Amino acid sequence: MGSVLSHMKILAPLRLRAFRILWTGMTVSLVGDGVTLVAIAWQVYQLAGTPAALGITLMAMSIPQLLLLLFGGVVSDRFERRRVMLASDIVRGSALLALGVLCVAGKPQVWHLAAIGAVYGAGNAFFAPAFDALVPDLVPEHLRAQANSLDQFVRPLAARLLGPALGGWIIAGVGAGWAFIADAATFGVSIACLAWLGKVAAAPAQAPAPGADPRPDAGSASASVWGEIREGFEFVRTRTWLWATFAAATLSYLVFLGPAEVLLPYLVKGELGGSAADLGMVFAMGGLGAITASVIVAQRAMPARIMTCVYAAWSISTLAVAGYGLAHATWQAMLACFAFNAFESAGLILWTTTKQGFVPVRLYGRVSSLESLIATGLMPVSYVLSGYVAGIAGTRATLIGAGLLGAAINTAFYFLPGVRAVEGRRPAAPDARAAAQAAEPASEHAAEPVAGRALPA
Repeated sequence: MGSVLSHMKILAPLRLRAFRILWTGMTVSLVGDGVTLVAIAWQVYQLAGTPAALGITLMAMSIPQLLLLLFGGVVSDRFERRRVMLASDIVRGSALLALGVLCVAGKPQVWHLAAIGAVYGAGNAFFAPAFDALVPDLVPEHLRAQANSLDQFVRPLAARLLGPALGGWIIAGVGAGWAFIADAATFGVSIACLAWLGKVAAAPAQAPAPGADPRPDAGSASASVWGEIREGFEFVRTRTWLWATFAAATLSYLVFLGPAEVLLPYLVKGELGGSAADLGMVFAMGGLGAITASVIVAQRAMPARIMTCVYAAWSISTLAVAGYGLAHATWQAMLACFAFNAFESAGLILWTTTKQGFVPVRLYGRVSSLESLIATGLMPVSYVLSGYVAGIAGTRATLIGAGLLGAAINTAFYFLPGVRAVEGRRPAAPDARAAAQAAEPASEHAAEPVAGRALPA
């Protein structure tokens, strides 16, 4: 295995036992997420048959996540991150099991899916920032670009390639209810792996366990929750490259995310005459695109003009949404999905590696939760509006307009002064980083710590 790891840089983080355990559980769980991705869309369209119904369901899932994200970030910075993820997995797995049993046993209604989806979204609010902050705890700095590339390899492979294809087959064979139950079972595997990770982390007393905050006051009730949220907000507010990218994301997501997630299943089912298996294959091609991008990025040196590459990748990705509207056959929708996910993933790998280099570890959970809150804050509106706009302008016109306008928004934010402030700079070396960040000036225009490693939507 060592020979393979030496040639495939993307696999290098798998030398770390704790990281292998974490990703074993995550990979299985992500396959289940891909199953649910197809199942929830198909179930809603079977019950209601309109894009508006799916938009309302997705909105119900996302609102609790948005409301709880800031608290999720504080919790992930205060307490052992592995335990936060474990609790979240239990909540989300139980919600999916209940939904599956309901669908198998009786006649589900759209409001059932929305209500149970809201519980699932609440669990996501705590899992996402805890996971984002746990990876830098487990992976040394020189392997983080590879770890982020592996993340973008495994996620689409599981959630966009294997999961949707499997979901389509399960739905066609035994129905959507069993697809939800299958996803619930994958959370059981993730829970087992997180429990195993806790045993592996039982190291000498002087060494912090993976996911444990090394600060002596971690988990202390004396610190104000709102004070900690404010500290994270101030860090983001004084760095244009952070807040501007968050703002660009929220506006572009408002424009294109709802149409892409709500109207694509409707397009495949209603206008292209596809089946659940066809929809699964469209999503699967998106997974293949993300996998391809992650391997390419991992094998290459990280570019010096990091933010330029991030924004270019995300603008091209958003343009691919217009390709959905131009598709007149399933294979054409598959190509558009491939391009969308390939460029989205390439940008995300570069962006995540940049954040890990310049955001203090002790603030990472809060910055991650703020990013999710700001970037996805208008997502529920996008879900609801997409169905109504499509009813007026048409499905295809809505998708084409969303792709063009979203790309224009990304391009405009790229030219804001300060967005490219981190280009040409280096993150601090691990041993000196804490001291450098403690003395770091508030403005990104002041000097940043420098180390000898190049940086890498």
